[in-house]
Amino acid sequence: MDMTQTLMVALVCVNLAYLAVTRLRSLTRITAVQGILLAAAPLAVLGQDPHGHATTLALGVLAIKGIGFPWLLARTLSRLEVNPVVEPYLGFNVSLLAGVAGLLFSLWLETRLPFPPGLFPPLLFPAALTSIFSGLALVVARRKALTQVIGYLAAENGIFLLGVPLSAQGSVWLELSVLLDVFVAVFVMGIALHHINKTFESIDVGRFCSLRD
Repeated sequence: MDMTQTLMVALVCVNLAYLAVTRLRSLTRITAVQGILLAAAPLAVLGQDPHGHATTLALGVLAIKGIGFPWLLARTLSRLEVNPVVEPYLGFNVSLLAGVAGLLFSLWLETRLPFPPGLFPPLLFPAALTSIFSGLALVVARRKALTQVIGYLAAENGIFLLGVPLSAQGSVWLELSVLLDVFVAVFVMGIALHHINKTFESIDVGRFCSLRD
């Protein structure tokens, strides 16, 4: 198993871990681990990099996804007076089974789609699609808004991973602009969560249905 395959297996494990952990701080740490692994993806997938585009992209991903996002999430969590236990709509075992089912579906779908030969390294497509599935599961199956922000990031990370093999020379700036857009979105979400907690004394989205005009 080469470095790329090892990296993809590690990303799959991280994606499934999103659905199994029960503490918010553990989710933020997993977000950091996923960001660090994603930073290694351009170097592992693109290989030789005479112009330094993959290196620049990897450093940008490390700074934003591996350091910036987790720090912002941890800072937001420390300022919110919130129960640190993840509160699911679906049980953790059911969520994990759904993640495994998403992985199996991704492996099957990889064999059915007519990709150009050599476009995706082995296991990259399933790893990316599992990240998207896990992120969507966090958004749908968890109660706290902060958990749903983390799910949004996980899904976006899967989309980014799909784009790594398609990165041509010079497209690094497009990729970084997308990352900066996501950074702004998470920053705004952090502010919104802070104000929601101050106003409603809870970030449980299930209580929003009790709001009246």
